Amino acid sequence: MKTPIFKEKDITRSWMLVDAADKTVGRLASRIAFILSGKHKPRYAPHQDWGDYVVVVNAEKARFTGKKAEQKTYFTHSGYPGAARITPYKEMMEKKPADVLKHAIEGMIKHKSPLGRRIASKLFVYAGSEHPHQAQKPQPVEL
Repeated sequence: MKTPIFKEKDITRSWMLVDAADKTVGRLASRIAFILSGKHKPRYAPHQDWGDYVVVVNAEKARFTGKKAEQKTYFTHSGYPGAARITPYKEMMEKKPADVLKHAIEGMIKHKSPLGRRIASKLFVYAGSEHPHQAQKPQPVEL
């Protein structure tokens, strides 16, 4: 008996709406990464993109546990000497609250490969409760 190999053109993708209000960032990020990767589907294959689209709203209301809110920092580097930037969590929440959750989710996906970039492109994170994806009719999901 041969193992069936399914084509990616046969995939039916759905849109999911996740409310991040009062959720823990790490636990929420791992569940969203699971959906984006397609691991919740029976036809999952690690070399194919089987995931669904995920729209996350209220990202500014997601929280960390313990002392992470005071201790966490975000590191970026442009590649030039002396161009390292270290941003504290509180400053990041003031400037770009959606990027905090997006950074956590992309960290759980291999986003530095072509497949990982394609998987990460199906993620849409918004700080408030409004989003421009009403036409896709995302289904609310409780994680």
